[in-house]
Amino acid sequence: MTTAEKVSLVRSAREQYPLSAALAAVDLPRSTFYYWERERRSYAEKYAHLKAPLEAIARKHSAYGYRRTAVELRETYGERVSRKVIRRLHRLWDLPLARGTRRPKPSGIREAITAAGDRINLVAQLHSVIEPFEVLYTDFTELVYAGGAKKAWLIPIVDHASKLACGFAVGDRVTETALLAWERSLETLAALGRSPAGVIVHHDQDPVFTSYRWTSRLLLDDGTRLSYALDGARDNPAMESFNGRFKVENRSLFLDAEDLADLTRVAQERIDYYNRERRHSSLGYRSPMEYLRSLQSGG
Repeated sequence: MTTAEKVSLVRSAREQYPLSAALAAVDLPRSTFYYWERERRSYAEKYAHLKAPLEAIARKHSAYGYRRTAVELRETYGERVSRKVIRRLHRLWDLPLARGTRRPKPSGIREAITAAGDRINLVAQLHSVIEPFEVLYTDFTELVYAGGAKKAWLIPIVDHASKLACGFAVGDRVTETALLAWERSLETLAALGRSPAGVIVHHDQDPVFTSYRWTSRLLLDDGTRLSYALDGARDNPAMESFNGRFKVENRSLFLDAEDLADLTRVAQERIDYYNRERRHSSLGYRSPMEYLRSLQSGG
């Protein structure tokens, strides 16, 4: 994830989460965030009058880079701007994305998501109380370890009602890590006498969760129902909250991990603590496992 993407994610999450938690979740220093915000704002304000003509050039002349754009801007719009500035404005406003690069044909899964519209968010359509293991949330987030020199993906899968982390995985390849997390979730569900059939699994629309490997495994093999966020992180607040808190609370332990195996061991220990000991206010200050035991005993 680039610095620009991290800043954008933090900016979108600030209304719902404390800035410190959002920064920690993407491992972005506060000074970098404020510098990027200030620099981006001042540059955008200074050259705001060029946004419309640059967008028009990008749409009309899809093959133009910043050199040809500079000539077009000068001769058609009377604006003399250096190539360096144009290149920076292209990045700032994502203008290269507006150029006419031919988009690949969307997959059948992507077409189905688009056709479903708002209905693809199954969680938003639930009106009754959500029972344990009726809805599971997941997403991936980045863990920094080995003193900050290495990074890996963490993918937890968390139950809505009990807050139990049913499964998790840590790895350097996101799709394989997601599928491993799901395998571990199936083991947990089986141990609790639960079937995955009919369970809603909610996540965003990142490629890993719209891939054939993920959707065929969960939909066809295990009979789950897939639910997709319509507005990225904003539509999956439970998972964003879990990832943010988990990373903040255990950051120093992750940094001390020397390799991927060590990082996985630390993550397993902290997931066990989260499930068996950590008190949750929404569960009456009980741990997820204690809460589930109370349901079984009728307490």
